[in-house]
Amino acid sequence: MEDSSTKDEGAAVDAELAKAIMARQFSPSLIGTEAWEGYKFSDMEIRIKESTDLYGAVLWPSAMVLCHFLETNRDKYNLMDKNVIELGAGTGLVTIVSSLLGARVTSTDLPDVLGNLRYNVMRNTKDRCRYIPVVTELIWGQQEVEQRFPRATHSFDYILAADVVYSHPYLDELMDTFDYLCQENTQILWAMRFRLDPENSFVDRFRQRFHMEQLYDLPSLSIKLYRAWRKDRRTKDQGEAAA
Repeated sequence: MEDSSTKDEGAAVDAELAKAIMARQFSPSLIGTEAWEGYKFSDMEIRIKESTDLYGAVLWPSAMVLCHFLETNRDKYNLMDKNVIELGAGTGLVTIVSSLLGARVTSTDLPDVLGNLRYNVMRNTKDRCRYIPVVTELIWGQQEVEQRFPRATHSFDYILAADVVYSHPYLDELMDTFDYLCQENTQILWAMRFRLDPENSFVDRFRQRFHMEQLYDLPSLSIKLYRAWRKDRRTKDQGEAAA
C-alpha cells in the first residue's frame, strides 16, 4: 500500500511535469484579424488556428503532452529521417513538431478537418523542416487503410496519436487501423485523456493485440501516454494451433 510520502512525491512530479507541458502554450500579445494559439517547441514559435465548430479542429492537451515527450526524449525516440504517420491529426501540432524534429510525416484526418489541418501544417513547417509533411484524408477501418497505405509500398517507424479515443462510434475501426499500420518494427506513441468508460474499455481491448508501456501518467490532466508495439502473431498462432 502506498504511504502518504510516496503519494505526495507522485503528486509533486505530476504537477511539475504538467506545469512544464502547459507552459508551452502562449497567447498572442496582440489580437489581429485572425485568432490563433501559440506554442513553443523545438525553439520555434508555432501558431495554431482552431475551428471551434469542428470537434477535431480544436487542440486538446493530449497533443501538447505527446509533443513535449517527443522533444524531451529525442535521445531514445529520435524521429530524424523516420517514417511517421499521425492518426486524427486535428489541428496538426503533433505533425508540426514531428516534422521540426526531422521526421517524414504523413498527417491524416477526416475530410472536413483537412482544410484547417493543411493550413496549420504548411504555415508552420514551410522552409523549417527537413521533409515536407504530407496531409491526406484517412477514414479509419481496415479496407480504407489498406487502399490508402498498401504494405508493399508503405511502412512506418512510428504511429502517433493524441486524443483519438473518446465516445465516438468508430473505435472498432480505429483498432483495425492501428492493427494494420503497426508492423513488426513499428512503435505506437499514443496520448489519451480518460473521460468515460469507452476509453478504459478500448485500452483493455488494445492490450489484447499490443504490448504496452506507460510513459507518462498525469492525473492532474487526466492524461496518460503509452508506447505500444504489436504482439508476435506467429507465437499466438502457433499456440492456438498447438491447442
